[in-house]
Amino acid sequence: MQRTVVTINSNGRQSASFIRVASALGWQVRAQMRDLNGVVAQEISELENVTVYLGRLEDRKFLDDLFKGAHYAFINTTHWGDEVAIGRSLADAAKKAGIQHYIYSSMPDHSVFDQPWRSLPLWAPKFTVEQYIRQIGLPATFVYCGIYHNNFTGLDFPLFRMECQDDGSFVWQAPFHPDMPLPWLDSEHDVGPAIFQLFKEGPRKWNGKRVPLAFASMTPREVCRAFSRGLGRTVRYKRGGVMINVPTPIGYREHLSALEYTLGEKGAPYFGPDIEPDCPAAALELWEGNRSMEEYAREVFPVEEAANGLTWMEEGEAHAQSQHPGLNNGIHGISGLADQLNQARL
Repeated sequence: MQRTVVTINSNGRQSASFIRVASALGWQVRAQMRDLNGVVAQEISELENVTVYLGRLEDRKFLDDLFKGAHYAFINTTHWGDEVAIGRSLADAAKKAGIQHYIYSSMPDHSVFDQPWRSLPLWAPKFTVEQYIRQIGLPATFVYCGIYHNNFTGLDFPLFRMECQDDGSFVWQAPFHPDMPLPWLDSEHDVGPAIFQLFKEGPRKWNGKRVPLAFASMTPREVCRAFSRGLGRTVRYKRGGVMINVPTPIGYREHLSALEYTLGEKGAPYFGPDIEPDCPAAALELWEGNRSMEEYAREVFPVEEAANGLTWMEEGEAHAQSQHPGLNNGIHGISGLADQLNQARL
């Protein structure tokens, strides 16, 4: 039986990763996007078995049309607009359409635990939406994505900047304890296969479950060692405050401040204490072909950096990061910071 699955924000990393897998395996994908701007949007729109639905998630009639007759849905809301209201409307439309398995990309609200932790502003709304989905009785599974490998950049963005030094080495500065385990995944490579497997195994196994989607638990020191092996260069971790040197929305600044306090100062588990122990075993049971941090550093990071106009990877140009890269033409650039904010896995 041919399956039809709904995705939203379909040019984002999570949705695009799943769409590539589902469409290749013959599923019919209804891919919601607000517009077709950008390389990823164009790529997704040209894939076989994909029908693009252009429209706004605030439009209830549009949502009814999007879900009508579909079987499954993979939903990753973002903070653009009223995320809670949109999340509830999506769940209502899915419930009305009789969606058989609804996979929602959630995140924890650290303030609900009996600890002196602050909630993270870009995460807590997802947890609120998750509770609503449970309340209305949708057959649903909740995936909690770890930190993207793809967040690392040589550009001057907060939190995950790999800053190239004069001698060609790199320094990553972040507020995490050097020996604090953190969950990691390559979003573009590994989200899709894992989500597809959840759909295959179905709600009989996964209804109501929270699944930490991270394929490695690595400390900042271990991450830097993996990067060093992949790049063939010294990569050093430096614990310090979040550096904000580019125009950054106030909401993201507040998120970074809460992250620095909750995960940095207080050392709270990234996913919270309830599902953190299941990482990375739960994800590896779904998909064993994941891309490691070392593989990412060796095979993908230099390509993304070159697309952003950086040239440190070229022979004899270890100092070229001091030049002015073409921010608007690369994978990251200004749109890259927006994508980081959009995914909120920071």
